[in-house]
Amino acid sequence: MIRISVTGPESTGKSWLAKHLAEHYQTQWVPEYARKYLKEINRPYDYNDILNIAQKQFESENQAEATTEFLFCDTDFCVTSIWCNVKYEKCHDWITAKLEQNTYSLYLLCDIDLPWQYDPLREHPEMRSELFGMYINLLEEHRFNYRVVNGTGEERLLNAVTFVDEYLKSVK
Repeated sequence: MIRISVTGPESTGKSWLAKHLAEHYQTQWVPEYARKYLKEINRPYDYNDILNIAQKQFESENQAEATTEFLFCDTDFCVTSIWCNVKYEKCHDWITAKLEQNTYSLYLLCDIDLPWQYDPLREHPEMRSELFGMYINLLEEHRFNYRVVNGTGEERLLNAVTFVDEYLKSVK
């Protein structure tokens, strides 16, 4: 099974990229569960909500994995780990354990080169560079296979496709 994570700070085009990569490779993608969850709870989220989001995201990925050999995931445990640590200065042990298990073959880290787009669910427009650095540090610390995807629109998609194709050639 090949599971590819599209990860990175807020407003970096993760959802758009995951969807378009799935279309390009004619496979499935798992949308970010946090967006759906946060819209439905109808209250400010708390520390335990991030754990619920991570668990449901993982469950959704596992369900999708049962029907395909190649899957794109819009978010991952890097996102929930950094989110917890930035917001609460701690992270759930379950998220940390899942992060360390590394269930993704490749991480596509979305660069912060896209303009910030306001969304009521986004919280840190002033921290984009700092957050991007946290992603790099986390991916490096765990020695995960990752590539930084930059550019806008089709250029961003083509850059990501190049990285995915390189990965696929390396495992054949």
